[in-house]
Amino acid sequence: MNNYKNISLFEGLSALRFFAAFLVVMHHSETIRSKNGLYNLEWLGLFRNGGNAVTFFFVLSGFLITYLLLKESYKTGTVSIKKFYIKRTLRIWPLYFLLVIIGTLILPKAFSLLKINYAMPYSLGQVWYYFVFFLPGLVAFFFGNHFLMPLWSIGVEEVFYLMWAPIFKIFKSKILVILFSIILVKIFLLTGCYFWIENALFNYLVNTFSIESMAIGGLGAYFIFNRKSSLSDLFIYKKPVQIVIYLVFIVYLLFHVNINNVIWNPLFNTPIISGILVNFLFLYLIIGVSLVDNNIIKFRSKIFSYLGDISYGIYMYQMLIIFMVIQLLKKYLIGLSPVLSTTLFYLMVTVGIILISSISKFVYEDYFLSLKSKLDKNVNTGKYFQREVERIK
Repeated sequence: MNNYKNISLFEGLSALRFFAAFLVVMHHSETIRSKNGLYNLEWLGLFRNGGNAVTFFFVLSGFLITYLLLKESYKTGTVSIKKFYIKRTLRIWPLYFLLVIIGTLILPKAFSLLKINYAMPYSLGQVWYYFVFFLPGLVAFFFGNHFLMPLWSIGVEEVFYLMWAPIFKIFKSKILVILFSIILVKIFLLTGCYFWIENALFNYLVNTFSIESMAIGGLGAYFIFNRKSSLSDLFIYKKPVQIVIYLVFIVYLLFHVNINNVIWNPLFNTPIISGILVNFLFLYLIIGVSLVDNNIIKFRSKIFSYLGDISYGIYMYQMLIIFMVIQLLKKYLIGLSPVLSTTLFYLMVTVGIILISSISKFVYEDYFLSLKSKLDKNVNTGKYFQREVERIK
């Protein structure tokens, strides 16, 4: 009998985090290169996966957080909401608010001092409350594109974390019903936006808060946690089926905006339904890479694991590094051939992002993560002491 109730590490997911983060880097890179008159690959599907990558992060968050809550409830009989909030805060808030400070206070001052010709689309007084209350997506809605664009997805995840732990604790016996209900409600809202509701802000909020992606990830966690036999026994993870699904998935990532035919469109260009399908494809990949023994795709490299460890920084710092590279090299890149221009640009962007993300992780973020580890140790010590007292009594 397989024990999926006590998984401590989902191997391979760090690599997937890095790949997803770098797809976002590529998407923003080509968009910004295009806006600056540089040769770009914005037309190719591979470089238009920013939205897909964020969807992957949402599915992954729903999967991991729901699994951790199921595991804690199984072991202790309850869920510590306080501990849950503290751990999420220590992981996410330090870098989130550092970027907010950089993007609203430091950059405007730096542009003024360095005489960089860039007009910030907002002032701190206009947007601080959106960032503080984790609604950064509304900054883009009201003020347009800006350096802190990636923070919108962090806001969505924070809202999910805020709601999900209490809901899980109160309704844990009905969690499967709740997960399906979330998906159905979101489909209903998306249908309303598509056919009837014309309010721009409402439509933006419905499409931005991808709770269905997190619920689908949660369904995967629920299925895994309650699975008693090997996942390799499932028909959908037999190697011939894997080959077909992964090939379709790879073609989708490479060319999703470039294919238009009667076979492809019903699957990947149908409003609402195609989005749900892509969510389940990401869930299939997450489970396959991390838990299926005979999965044909495996990522166990130490390099990818390291890059996955700094992927939060890669995602958060990317816009700043891309802008800096454009500012420094634009006049040189314009004069180069497409191949040389693209190669030099991505070399500089990749090195810059990995360097700043590494420094951030080990100098700044790890301090707060060490507090998170101390919290776990203190909680475990407290439980041990309590058990010993009860044993002596």
